[in-house]
Amino acid sequence: MTLERLASTIAARKGADPETSWTAKLLAKGPEKCAEKFGEEAVEAIIEAVKGDRARLTSEAADVIYHLLVMLAARDVTLQDVLKELERREGTSGIAEKAGR
Repeated sequence: MTLERLASTIAARKGADPETSWTAKLLAKGPEKCAEKFGEEAVEAIIEAVKGDRARLTSEAADVIYHLLVMLAARDVTLQDVLKELERREGTSGIAEKAGR
């Protein structure tokens, strides 16, 4: 699956040279910078969603997913951790899940 391969590539870049890898450069800047970059990309996706440009939204959504995975990696949270949480919630009403927090 593409998402799992991307997550593996990001994890492999954690110790890479920041001069040769954009992912390594982001991770070297620390979790706070990774979170900031994720936020910037999320805002860009929101703007494209409001504009209604499907192609631009698709591109920005890909950026959001990539930067989400980088942000998670910066805090040692894996894609598998997130998938397990989604699996735990599966079959539960969103309203009931939120009330249970």
